Amino acid sequence: MPWLQIRIHTTPDHVPAFEDTLLECGAMVVTFEDIHDDPIYEPELNTTPLWKNTKVTGLFEAEAKLDEIRPVLEHKAASIGESDIDIKIEILEDKDWEREWMDNYHPIQFGERLWVCPSWRDVPDPDAVNLMLDPGLAFGTGTHPTTALCLKWLDSVDCQDKTIIDYGCGSGILGIAGLLLGASNMVGIDIDPQAVQATQENASRNQIDPSRLEVKLPPYESDLQADIVVANILAGPLAKLAPTIAALVKTGGQLALSGILANQAQEVIYAYQDWFTIENVTECDEWVRIVGTKHA
Repeated sequence: MPWLQIRIHTTPDHVPAFEDTLLECGAMVVTFEDIHDDPIYEPELNTTPLWKNTKVTGLFEAEAKLDEIRPVLEHKAASIGESDIDIKIEILEDKDWEREWMDNYHPIQFGERLWVCPSWRDVPDPDAVNLMLDPGLAFGTGTHPTTALCLKWLDSVDCQDKTIIDYGCGSGILGIAGLLLGASNMVGIDIDPQAVQATQENASRNQIDPSRLEVKLPPYESDLQADIVVANILAGPLAKLAPTIAALVKTGGQLALSGILANQAQEVIYAYQDWFTIENVTECDEWVRIVGTKHA
């Protein structure tokens, strides 16, 4: 059925007032968007930072009485000092939104051999290493630059018969890619129980023998180590967890870190240089991947 949406341009201080008012007027859902290009990275724990210029959008059923809603919003705006508020009312095209979204999610190639493919699409190259993955409970489908950087690196290294740890495994995409590229077994570690579930389900979807896969919530055994460790989280946690992550890599083993902005790379390198010889830093869309080999 058709929908109506009301959009309001405002500042972060006034977002809660407009959100509450839209919900009180019958909005089915309220969303926030950046009007300009002002990215927010690594917000403080338990905070929801907003952009300096924020678009608040309320979605309403087609039968909503807009002639009654607009005066309420204008009154709220005047009460908080935004008498010249910009309110836009739009009719949304009636579409099968799930189908629309699925049509825009397509197989992606990483490196020379590896493809990540949604289940509803044909596999482009049956002879390639095809990782079947649908968006779901946890982060990691390959579309984000940090995940893409790690997948390309895994495709470029020798995973054959190696052990691999996917630290902060999310959907399990990196560890499962390693298994499909020849790793003998993989351990996924995450603090989120949904990540454990998602990794197990995605491994099953890719017909991974359960004996080759283990997914853990901390704490885990202190002697756990692997030939290859990938950690795609964020720069702050990566730096703080450096001793913990370093201990997971065997001497001579390889480490790939991502989830790091280019201007944060030096901080992370400094945190790991006591254990690793840093070999390269690769950038994609302002994000970087840091690769190193553990020395004795």
